[in-house]
Amino acid sequence: MNLILQSNEKTWKQKLIKSERKYMLEKIQNLIYPQKCGICGKLDEKYLCKKCEKILEGEAIWSIEKNQNPYVDFNELISIFQYEGIIREKIIDYKFNEKSYLYKTFVNFLLKNQKMFEKITEYDIIVPVPISKKRKKERGYNQSLLIAKEISEQLKNKYNKELKLETKCLYKIKNTIEQSKLNKEGREKNAQNVYELKKQQILRNKKVLLFDDIYTTGNTANSCCKEIKKAKPTNIGVLVLAKD
Repeated sequence: MNLILQSNEKTWKQKLIKSERKYMLEKIQNLIYPQKCGICGKLDEKYLCKKCEKILEGEAIWSIEKNQNPYVDFNELISIFQYEGIIREKIIDYKFNEKSYLYKTFVNFLLKNQKMFEKITEYDIIVPVPISKKRKKERGYNQSLLIAKEISEQLKNKYNKELKLETKCLYKIKNTIEQSKLNKEGREKNAQNVYELKKQQILRNKKVLLFDDIYTTGNTANSCCKEIKKAKPTNIGVLVLAKD
């Protein structure tokens, strides 16, 4: 009995130390990189001020499209914005101009919408579109992973909802040209045989949500979902920041 109590006490202390370390790291990070609105740049602890939240509300389309195409390997496409105007500008900043903190702005805005919140929490697992080691080295981060991870963590910590982040099953096995630099035909060829699924059992009989930043031709998303489908999940959805 004493051994059990000692073990429980040790586990509790370890969790407390971990929590305190995380809190201190966040405090230090906020001193070095102050929390600010990702749209206007003003200091804001939620990374989105009220004024800019209204701007994003005006831009949001909150689209959920059921797939009717038999050649597409996912069941529905969930889009927050249209890829134009200020949204296009901010996504480009996020991906190419080292403004990685924008993931907080996007996720905080997304989870405030009841329709999107309910739809996303229907799924069991969220899988970010992977990028190559070369691209990650150039950019410093995987933009899809940052957002997928933040969605998973906020759902768990703020809302007590479980949407497991899975990064150990889908891999990019070939370096490719940026899709934005290619035409429609080039994008289709560029996305072929690029991804590989491992550890299929993780996704089997699960509702899987793939996350990508932009949906244009759908070649990247469909190439990923084609691999995910091999695991025989019960449902595959695609969530994107914006569709073009």
